[in-house]
Amino acid sequence: MVSLIMWNLTLKDNRSSTRNCLGSCLSCMAVNHGIGGDRHRKYNSHKHRGYSPHWLLCLLLLLLMAGQQAQLFGQISRQVSGQNSRQNSGQKMLIAYQKEKTGRVAFGATRLSATLKKAGFQTSMLPLNEIIDNKAFKTRHCIYIGVNDDPVFNRLLLQQKGRFEPDTAKEGFVIQGDREGMTLVAGADKSGALYGCLQLADQLTALVSDISTKKGSDSRHLYVAIDSLLNNINVSDQPQMTLRGACIGLQKPYLLPGRGTYEYPYTKENFPWFYNKELWIKYLDMLVENRMNTLYLWSGHPFASLVRLKDYPDAVEVDSATFTANQQMFHFLTTEANKRGIWVIQAFYNIIVSKPFAEKHHIKTQDRNRPITPLIADYTRKSIAAFVKQYPNVGLLVTLGEAMEGVGPDDTNWFTKTIIPGVKDGLKALGQTKEPPIILRAHDADAPAVIAAAKPLYHNLYTMAKYNGEALTTYRPRGPWAALHKKLSETSPVQVENVHILANLEPFRYGADDFIQKCVQAMHKIYGSNGLHLYPQASYWDWPYSADNTDPRLLQMDRDWLWYSEWARYAWNAERDREKERQYWSKRIAGKYGSDLKTGQNILTAYEASGLIAPKLLRRYGITDGNRQTLSLGMLMSQLIDPERYGLFTLLYNSESPEGEMITEYASKEWLHQKHIGETPVQIAREVVADAAKAVKAIQAAQGGVTKNTAEFKRLKTDMLSYQYLASFYSKKVMAALDILRYGYSHHLQDLEAAVPLMEQSVQAFQHLAAVAGPAYLYANSLQTGARKIPMTGKNGQYKTWADLLPVYQQELDHFKKNIAALKAHGKDNSITTSTWGALKATRVQFLVPKDTAGLSMAELGAYYIKLDNQNQTGIYQTRHGGQPFSDTTVAIDSMAMPLRKLSGLKVDRTRQIEAGTRLYFKTDKPVTLFVGFFTQKNKAYLKEPELETDASANDYGQAATKIANAGILPGYPAINVHSYTFDKGVHDLQLGKGICLLLGFVEANSTGEHLPAFDARLGAAGGHPDLDWLFR
Repeated sequence: MVSLIMWNLTLKDNRSSTRNCLGSCLSCMAVNHGIGGDRHRKYNSHKHRGYSPHWLLCLLLLLLMAGQQAQLFGQISRQVSGQNSRQNSGQKMLIAYQKEKTGRVAFGATRLSATLKKAGFQTSMLPLNEIIDNKAFKTRHCIYIGVNDDPVFNRLLLQQKGRFEPDTAKEGFVIQGDREGMTLVAGADKSGALYGCLQLADQLTALVSDISTKKGSDSRHLYVAIDSLLNNINVSDQPQMTLRGACIGLQKPYLLPGRGTYEYPYTKENFPWFYNKELWIKYLDMLVENRMNTLYLWSGHPFASLVRLKDYPDAVEVDSATFTANQQMFHFLTTEANKRGIWVIQAFYNIIVSKPFAEKHHIKTQDRNRPITPLIADYTRKSIAAFVKQYPNVGLLVTLGEAMEGVGPDDTNWFTKTIIPGVKDGLKALGQTKEPPIILRAHDADAPAVIAAAKPLYHNLYTMAKYNGEALTTYRPRGPWAALHKKLSETSPVQVENVHILANLEPFRYGADDFIQKCVQAMHKIYGSNGLHLYPQASYWDWPYSADNTDPRLLQMDRDWLWYSEWARYAWNAERDREKERQYWSKRIAGKYGSDLKTGQNILTAYEASGLIAPKLLRRYGITDGNRQTLSLGMLMSQLIDPERYGLFTLLYNSESPEGEMITEYASKEWLHQKHIGETPVQIAREVVADAAKAVKAIQAAQGGVTKNTAEFKRLKTDMLSYQYLASFYSKKVMAALDILRYGYSHHLQDLEAAVPLMEQSVQAFQHLAAVAGPAYLYANSLQTGARKIPMTGKNGQYKTWADLLPVYQQELDHFKKNIAALKAHGKDNSITTSTWGALKATRVQFLVPKDTAGLSMAELGAYYIKLDNQNQTGIYQTRHGGQPFSDTTVAIDSMAMPLRKLSGLKVDRTRQIEAGTRLYFKTDKPVTLFVGFFTQKNKAYLKEPELETDASANDYGQAATKIANAGILPGYPAINVHSYTFDKGVHDLQLGKGICLLLGFVEANSTGEHLPAFDARLGAAGGHPDLDWLFR
């Protein structure tokens, strides 16, 4: 009782009075030596004989008065402990930590204290400088926490006389114990000290868990074990990756009315979770527990929600109360993040301006093909400067793309003449000369060229690029994408790998630790990178919730805890022993589900086996690595046998997949009896079925051992069953596709007939998938806009569940059977689809002079705009044999697809198209559609086809998909793909990018529409495969 009283006195004040000095000595005695014996003897002091606390107290008081405190204290210590100078009495522990401005060391010490309290200790925390010179604490057991270069803490390190070797690597730490009552947690910096505390806390937690699961163990064993750990610990560690972080999107699954892609003001209506401080604390704690040190906030144009500009006060797009709340939340977020060693980074796209600003100046908020103007540059520069000044601890992640010209001079000019000057202006206003890092995304821009141009102006530049595009496909990246990453790594001190969107993993759980570890190893060994940027595993557009159909809804950070933990663990150290890792994760999973280790191993096996399925499927059968494709909703047969027509993203196959063959390549080689190379479609069709069977078997074996979190286990089991049916769907359909492609060469009906039972089995598998996954999920894909194109459009939230797609696949099968029957009866091959287009009604529009180009000479014009005299049809040509589409050359059309032969094309100047792009400013009194011909060769001279992977506006007019492939022949030019742009009545300003294209003319929109089937006219196509899409119409 007396010792407890004196302990409490010590906690209140240990610096001045004799009473407190005496209390300090007693508490020191209790902590370091254990009144009545060692820790486990003290815990059962009522049952064991030992030194009386009252006797010890009296003796100590006498000795103190005689001035012999230090000598006799040591004698008592030896008598009491016998052999161990650091024993426990009352399970008490003192934590002395270095005070510093960020609060990181104090945060780590607090976490360590909480862990010790859970283990049964009574902990006390005091600043290091308050006890370092207090003799009362000299022999008291204490955990000392600090940074190597702190003068006070360094005195403790020097006392070790060579026994302590500090870690000097950034964020590194050393934990060292001894038998004299001292445990040191020394960080190379403040974050290192924080991570050292977390490491010691983790080891203590694991020790407690191990002791508690052993039969016959009690608290006595626990205290002995903890005492041994603190005596003997000697750990040193540091991260391999410089930046390790996750992102949150201030985005939504749908577009806001009157706004474009990425345009979401920070408001409570749009993002109520953004203002939830408890949720932020939970998330930040998750990040720091996983040793992540960066948090990225993604937005199109955040500045209009966070700063007010003197020159453009009307640009703010939130009300005053919200504006104030946003500033307060950013201050709260950055403060809380900083104490956890987390750097907050704001991402933004270019060029986007605020809606009020755009309306005031009569411009669009974003226009990919709009030239840089002084007004927009000035607004953006001042927005960045104000942001840097207002939020000096927040970094910037810059995307030079999607909302401005892609690769070309504009990206370099914008970065060097607008963004960097804006940052410098902000630093100057702060009186700061040190340059904080700017992170440049290598997205829709020539990042190496931009960095080279920017380095003389700004030295602290980091880079970022997508790891496997917007998916997860392989841990063996190669080709031109790998070459870009290597170049960036050589150029920048920090190259960050962006594990982006993960469209092919939605909505099912993913936790394949072995696949993830190999991916991080590839980041180091193949890409040469040293940073990780991690997206949520699924439902990025619906943060903070997952797609699971639960009430209340599940938080992504809770559901996908394993996803964050695995990536973070390997970002810290990717070279961990594989067998030990399986044991580690099995143990953690067992803890999650209250099971034995064997059950944890079975669940991990299910994760690992299922984790191969989506990567294999997409990399061998997919159209794109982008989020315009939702893999879990399946694919149409025409997408499998004619992927080019759907905008095949070739990077998926030449960089983000192992060497191998597409379905069409495999079919061609089979017919020609050529040798197959690498990973084949047939191989993957077999493997994914085997992977799924293994996953289901493992999860079923685990079922009986689960004793807690049973509802979540059932959801995990549902995911494994869903993967099984999804794998079967693709496997059967791909094998049917190969039979159908063979028919294109053989023209034997038996090849088509062989595909029928396979397609039937594929539809049956999808029926099972819909029955299992349908009730479990609110949707399959979190992006629910027109940008989602495969397997079907996501416009207005369409086709987002398996129930939505099942009738599509059933109808596809029915049409296939019907067309086979027609072939049997009539032998008619309807492969050239022209009759279904009907007669297109050509029409004209009224061309206007854009207001912002009035009075400018040709040399001064930005975009090249079309100006026609509708009376005498100056600049019109006929889109058939002999028609001349260009005004600066006499080259004439050789042939054109049948539906397009009666249109009135618009002549253009090729040189102006290359220099300035193409702009049509026009008025129409009825809905119209414009057909534009794109040359398929990748060349800067030709206008690039719409590509949603790099241009979020690529479907604003319904233009993303090819309407007619190989639509015409123009001598001396590549093959032509035709896309359609549809406009409502009114005034329109269409700005196409730089490069040559064909304007094939306008038609009445009601004569086209999305119902027109796309087809391949096979004009000018070299080596194209047969057109078989008609079999499914």
